[in-house]
Amino acid sequence: MKKFITAALLCCTVIVSAQQKSPDALRTAVAKAEAAAENPKKAVAPATWIKIGKAYMDAYNAPAGQLWLGASLNEIQLISAGQTPISQEDVVLSGVPYLKQVYADKNLYFGANGQLQMIEVTAPVFEDALSLALKAYAKAGEVDVKQSKKKEIDAALQDIAQKYLTEGLNEYTLGRLDRSSVKFEKAAEASATAPLCVVDTTALYNAGFTAWMDATNTADSLAAVAKFDRARVFFEKCAENNYFYEDGEVYAKLHDVYKHLGDNEKAKSVIEAGFSQFPQSQSILISLINFYIENHEDPNKLFALLDVAIQNEPNNASLYYVKGNIYNELADKTEDPTEKANLKAQAKASYYKCAEINPDYEYGFIGAGVMYYNDAVVLSEKASNEYDDKKYEALVKEFEQYLKDAIEPFEKAYAITKSVDIKNSVALYLKNIYYRFSSQSDEYLALYKKYDEIVKQSQQ
Repeated sequence: MKKFITAALLCCTVIVSAQQKSPDALRTAVAKAEAAAENPKKAVAPATWIKIGKAYMDAYNAPAGQLWLGASLNEIQLISAGQTPISQEDVVLSGVPYLKQVYADKNLYFGANGQLQMIEVTAPVFEDALSLALKAYAKAGEVDVKQSKKKEIDAALQDIAQKYLTEGLNEYTLGRLDRSSVKFEKAAEASATAPLCVVDTTALYNAGFTAWMDATNTADSLAAVAKFDRARVFFEKCAENNYFYEDGEVYAKLHDVYKHLGDNEKAKSVIEAGFSQFPQSQSILISLINFYIENHEDPNKLFALLDVAIQNEPNNASLYYVKGNIYNELADKTEDPTEKANLKAQAKASYYKCAEINPDYEYGFIGAGVMYYNDAVVLSEKASNEYDDKKYEALVKEFEQYLKDAIEPFEKAYAITKSVDIKNSVALYLKNIYYRFSSQSDEYLALYKKYDEIVKQSQQ
């Protein structure tokens, strides 16, 4: 989420005011601009409303002054003309450490690199300056029948939308998810305002995501339902505009929302639609499998949906990788040893089928290797909690067999992949496996040393 929002705000790195004015002077400027609009002749001129919008924007920007994101502590001391913070403290927001400086009208947050990362205005000149500016520019667009000021009005609306996006990110960082969702909603509204009329799917997704996060963190069931319903509105708007975020994540979120709202039919239809369009999405796949199991649906329907995708793209090796994932997930959810073994075998066959379709496709072998490795980890945990010596020895033997089963697919993946990052990741798995057996033979010891050296070099 944070990566997504941050990417959307790269152009919002500067908040600057050409000349600092007192709050009283800014309020006076707004009052004069609004008084002019009371004149019927001036009220039909777009320039009148543009002036009101600018006055409110000047008031909005005033507390930040000439500060800009990315400024160093030394630069801010120079710009602040000798002003010093009232207090400062180290804080942690969303798991990230910051230095927080408190001023009379704002809080400044500096990252570990000493650069300004966030400005939190605590004493605005007007509580709703952005909203009032938005109304003024919307009115300017309304009376600009000749569209002579369209370019200027559009730029102002874009600026307001970006400022709302920045505020949304700030609220998200501060952990105020409900406020964050509202700010992102307002960003979308600003972009959609005439004459700009742009559907900002970034803002819509962010509004939905933060509402969804807020709902999942809300203990009160009635309050949570209302928040899930709020998230639904924004995710549905994303879908209406054919925006599904990375790997169709909007489908997975809508599915979860419908489940919490008690609408299983919609939950089912939306996740099946998502799977049809994004069969490689792990979040969609897991949501679909869990839903089928929870609702006692026939798992074969999953394969029927996937077979349609395979028929459309018979040479797409990744679809067999997905098939392997389905078998593996189903295997992990059954307690029947025979059924589990059969499903694991089918998972391996599907993973290996990938290489038959595309010899350069490494992910099938990786899928098989990870499957066996993860199964070994589970057995290792069981063994560590087993006090019966015979049962313990049986679990260790099974654990070691799974590790050995993982060797072949990992070695095949390492041999065919052209990606350095993937080679390094696979090498780490192989290093750990060979270390387990390094005392059993010189061959295993040599292989451990080989991959240990590769891992060391990748970390330099």
